Amino acid sequence: MTILDTIVAQKNIEVAAKKVIISVDQLEQSPFFKLPCLSLKESLLDKNKTGIIAEFKRKSPSKGIINNTATLQDVTQAYTQFGAAGISVLTDELFFGGSLADLEAATFNQIPLLRKDFMINEYQIIEAKASGASVILLIAACLTPKQVKEMTLLAHSLGLEVLLEVHNHEELGHINEEIDLVGVNNRNLKNFEVSINVSLDLIEQIPTSIPAIAESGIDNPNTIVTLQKAGFAGFLIGERFMKESNPSIAFANFVNELKLKQNAS
Repeated sequence: MTILDTIVAQKNIEVAAKKVIISVDQLEQSPFFKLPCLSLKESLLDKNKTGIIAEFKRKSPSKGIINNTATLQDVTQAYTQFGAAGISVLTDELFFGGSLADLEAATFNQIPLLRKDFMINEYQIIEAKASGASVILLIAACLTPKQVKEMTLLAHSLGLEVLLEVHNHEELGHINEEIDLVGVNNRNLKNFEVSINVSLDLIEQIPTSIPAIAESGIDNPNTIVTLQKAGFAGFLIGERFMKESNPSIAFANFVNELKLKQNAS
């Protein structure tokens, strides 16, 4: 089994257990259920923002512990203050050290929040809405095109946007007319190898009507400048900031350097 297979198998177990504990009716009683969602798509197109979707991430299967001392409040507040277009919050507990409580805690920022998880069941979409998300991630490698379409329609009925993640040519077939954003993951989810060339290779085949987001392996501002010129509107970055002792300062410095690079180009 690949790492992805292991995570998906575990996710099926977790979702089945959660359904027994908290019903859909109970989730729909959440205060967040009645609130409108902020648009990540609009935020990415805002010229006053950086286009960066900055991620709060404690650990990963490939890297182990990345940062277990930085607080969600301090880090996400800095992300918002220094121009992030949105914030990605890991909600997988076993493999990434996150939780839905992290997502709820990040809502004070008043910025689009992406629930970053392995979504394999419509129940998780309702959970996302009930926990303050604005956007959900659907990973093509975990789903059929039919599942992507059905889950997207449910998300839209709740006011959520959908970021569809692909990482090879075959998965481009999962894109449908309902998708709000397409992300290209430069990390192979089967072996976790990373190459920025994945984004540069696939961008030409993503419909220009859908904003494209490059994910993983973005370590310096020069890479963003390259990806912007190729046609990407957004950049999901997590480890680059979280691996530093002070992710807040790391993000602020990165944004300042990015602005200098963009002005120079």
